[in-house]
Formats: sequence, structure tokens, C-alpha cells
Amino acid sequence: MLSVSHLTCQRGERVLFRDLSFALPASQWLQVAGSNGAGKTSLLRILAGLSEPAEGQVTWKGRRLREDRAAFHADLLYLGHQGALKEELTPLENLTLGLGMEGFSPGEEAAAEALGRFGLQGREQLPTRYLSAGQRRRVLLCRLMLRPAPLWILDEPFTALDVHAVGVLSRLIERHLASGGSAVLTSHQAMPLPPGLSVTL
Repeated sequence: MLSVSHLTCQRGERVLFRDLSFALPASQWLQVAGSNGAGKTSLLRILAGLSEPAEGQVTWKGRRLREDRAAFHADLLYLGHQGALKEELTPLENLTLGLGMEGFSPGEEAAAEALGRFGLQGREQLPTRYLSAGQRRRVLLCRLMLRPAPLWILDEPFTALDVHAVGVLSRLIERHLASGGSAVLTSHQAMPLPPGLSVTL
């Protein structure tokens, strides 16, 4: 479903990676590994259609991303390492309003249930500025329960999570794969997931 062909990424005078090719079929996940500065986040942004490669191409369902970005982004759920939440809004508002802007309306009850599953019950109406880094991360991860998409691209999704949240996220990814979805992940830590594909930059 997702295919990368002869991809090269350059930042200024520095080439981060060159001639990278791989294919990610349905029901599989791919770990992008590499040292800090190797280009992991840059690769994820290219895969998500947010940056252009210096060379090569990315295709989704056999079509180049640039041919129909709207259709691709409808199939994509991308969570960057530094996800954006509005400080003045509550977790519930961040979820419902953010998803609403993408054309999804999960409703407050479903959003509150997702927050509860990630251990944020009682904090649904608290301004986001008062949440810890791990709690903010969990608010973003609630999107995985509320926004259907066959392709997940997740940058360091396990960062700053406690044991409970790691378990919830792992089960979500496993169910996503079992239902025919695909996922691309980066992580500096071991991930409690079934064996997947990998690429090292």
C-alpha cells in the first residue's frame, strides 16, 4: 500500500539518507531506526506528504502522493513528535475541535471515553497548559481511537508514557494491524509489538 522508491533527503548541504526504497503492505508495521540526526523525523514528514524529497518518490495505493494529496491525507493519521495542542483548550476541546477541522465528529462522549482509556479521566475539562508532557502525549494518542485511517505514521509514540499508556497504545496498534491497517513508527525504546519490518538510516 505504501511504497518508497529511491528516496533521497537533503537538508542544506547535508544528505541525511540516499536511495532509500521499501514497501509496506497492509497489516504490517515498519520501524524506522537510526541515531539522533539521522533523518528519522524527516523521513516520516516525507512519507506524510509534509516535505518533499530531494529525489525519489512515495506512492500510496499505487499513486504518487502529489497526484491526490487530499485522498492520501484522508487515509492518513500522522502524529509528530511535537504534536500541537492549544494550551487554553481542555483535552476534550482539543480532540473534538481538532478532529472536527478534519471533517470528523466523534462527539464528546466518545472523546471522553478515549481520554479515560488513556488514564485521563478527571482531566477532561482541565486546561491543557496544566498537563504534564506524558499527559499531553496521551491526549494526542486518543486520536487513534477516534479518527479512522488505514495508515498511521507515528513519531516517537511511546515517549513519556507510563506503563498503562504503553499497554493501551500497543493494543491499539495491534488491533489496527489486525484490521488491515499499516503503521510506520520511530522509537528510541523497545516496543512491545509483534515482529515487524525495519529500516535503518
